[in-house]
Amino acid sequence: MFFVSDNAAPVAPEVMAALARANAGYAMPYGNDAIMAEVRAAIRTAFEAPEAAVYLVATGTTANSLALALFCPPWASVFCHRSAHIAEDECGAPEFYTAGAKLVLVDGAAGKMTPAGLDAALAGAALGGVHNVQRGMVSLTNITEKGTAYTAAEVAALAAVAKAYGLPVHLDGARFANALVATGATPAEMTWKAGVDVVSFGGTKNGLMGVEAVVIFDPAKAWEFELRRKRAGHLFSKHRYLSAQMAAYMEDGLWLRLAAQANAVGQRLAAGIAATPGCALEAPPAANLMFATLPRAAHARARAEGAAYYIFGTDTAMTGDPATPLPARFVASWSTTAEDVDRFLALIRG
Repeated sequence: MFFVSDNAAPVAPEVMAALARANAGYAMPYGNDAIMAEVRAAIRTAFEAPEAAVYLVATGTTANSLALALFCPPWASVFCHRSAHIAEDECGAPEFYTAGAKLVLVDGAAGKMTPAGLDAALAGAALGGVHNVQRGMVSLTNITEKGTAYTAAEVAALAAVAKAYGLPVHLDGARFANALVATGATPAEMTWKAGVDVVSFGGTKNGLMGVEAVVIFDPAKAWEFELRRKRAGHLFSKHRYLSAQMAAYMEDGLWLRLAAQANAVGQRLAAGIAATPGCALEAPPAANLMFATLPRAAHARARAEGAAYYIFGTDTAMTGDPATPLPARFVASWSTTAEDVDRFLALIRG
């Protein structure tokens, strides 16, 4: 009953096996290993983008921040949802890597920007000429930080607004596979066909030990990214261990199967919470991440039996009025089982 986060789940066995294979003998360093060539080809095929530049880094923070820095100058701004991961959970890394670009926060229900909301934010920016931060780019998060999903059509509508202002678009896809499974879109439909210029293609939250890909659809930007990655200290010397993880991830659709497992148990959990008296979902989740309120007594029963998840707010003590609703976040992973979910639901129902 571990629902803290999907990035705390174990590594998929196929990935561990690939790491063991990669550990035999020697390989060229710094991304020149033979496995990386396989990774590049596999990702280009999956995204239907034969010219795309593909690079690996170890963390989502690095993937997002370097991708933003590649397209946004220091005197410009990145427009993102108020609850976007780059705004709430990156400790200023996007501002640091862009050398000072400003994040402009856009409102929207359930973690999603709307074209009208984005247009209003863009229209009201940079009106004072040289005295103002300039418009830089737009960043979307899918799955959103609220557990909802943008469809490919919604991404395209937002990208169209960005393009009307001449701005590039970044997609934070830490849970990109979950978003595709939830919406039925292809990688190409959710990214470059919709107007996305660069995507952080996540793996750590979906069964990898620690690797994310940055996929850049304009190959002319590749060399600059290589320089930025090296300068930032994120070019791994023993790169084959990143390559091996991503190669296993892409092989035979493992990345989509793992996401489908996580989404399925996540939806089982969401349906069970919604059907439990006194409990409510903040918004219908699209995949494996959700926010819900449960009575204090339900939390207390679950916590007493070892259930792990985040409870939010200042009043999180398990002592007090048993009927008080306390908000919490739940995340299912590829390794979460139906039995885990059913045991938890039985506990909150008393």
